[in-house]
Amino acid sequence: MHQIGETQRVETQPELVRMEAAEYGLSMTRTARHVNLASRPNGAPVPENFEVVEAEVPAAGDGEIVVENRFMSVDPYMRGRMNDVKSYVPPFQIGQPLEGGAVGEVVESNSPNISVGDHVVHGLGWREVAVLPAAQAQPAANVDGVSLSANLGVLGMPGMTAYAGLLDVASFKEGDAVFVSGAAGAVGSLVGQLAKLKGASLVIGSAGSDEKVAWLTDELGYDTAFNYKSGPVAKQLFAAAPNGIDVYFDNVGGDHLQAALHALNVHGRVALCGAISMYNNTEPAPGPNNLTLAIGKRLNMRGFIVSDHGDMRDDFVREVGGWLADGTIKAEETVMQGIESAGDAFIGLLAGANTGKMVVEF
Repeated sequence: MHQIGETQRVETQPELVRMEAAEYGLSMTRTARHVNLASRPNGAPVPENFEVVEAEVPAAGDGEIVVENRFMSVDPYMRGRMNDVKSYVPPFQIGQPLEGGAVGEVVESNSPNISVGDHVVHGLGWREVAVLPAAQAQPAANVDGVSLSANLGVLGMPGMTAYAGLLDVASFKEGDAVFVSGAAGAVGSLVGQLAKLKGASLVIGSAGSDEKVAWLTDELGYDTAFNYKSGPVAKQLFAAAPNGIDVYFDNVGGDHLQAALHALNVHGRVALCGAISMYNNTEPAPGPNNLTLAIGKRLNMRGFIVSDHGDMRDDFVREVGGWLADGTIKAEETVMQGIESAGDAFIGLLAGANTGKMVVEF
């Protein structure tokens, strides 16, 4: 685990090597590794569900770029795509490369809009080298002193999820008491900091270890936090917020959602972001048995997908990027090394092995 400004890297010059080889008439067939879905998980994923494959990398076609990935992301939503079920994105296919967020350096470009040497963010992670249409990549955010990998975390999809979920979906307003489940993850760790910066009266977090609880309160400014493994969530939440909560940012579902429904005040709001406690279930999980509380309390419960909130991106990058650069916002990463560790990184993510964003560095 390290703070996002700490990553040290040695940059390579693959394009220069290829140019020199061409000058001497040498052929360089390029190969790179990617990760296939070898089989669909039954419950929690296991290493055998993933297969690292080496294959030839095609040259960039018209309007395409070739990106040597520096970091790839593993995220909880990927677990749903490993099931052969219809969802808001198509399922991964057995024997085909997995996909997800990645950031890297452009080494070939057949696009007038992107140059060799640019750093871009795109959706073809789980591979060392990606070939994709230039239109499907966006420039990486560049913040002084901040690692490129931040584009996959605090300045990327998880950060945008926290920003849009709190400020738009949950309609946060100054003075709200806020409860965040999964608060030590990539999304939750930013939600609490944003709530404090925007004037929350109380920010509470839940996490899965005493070390993570201490990180939330000592480093990120959460007013209080609790280890959900230490006792019933409802009891611990009531002790932390005897006067109730106004906003619940749900990353966990299950008993956390049930406890929050009890704790929410009249006209409370819930941002339904994730339900990681149920992603590995092999049987349907029972829903909260107290959902009728939403009627009398006139609660607003809203699910959301971050891609629906692109109109907020400029404000997000400006605000969060500024706070990150001056140290107001803190972010940490759990970093695994090498594409061969990608499957283990994902398995660890679902088991709560990460503090902050889980990424794989190539």
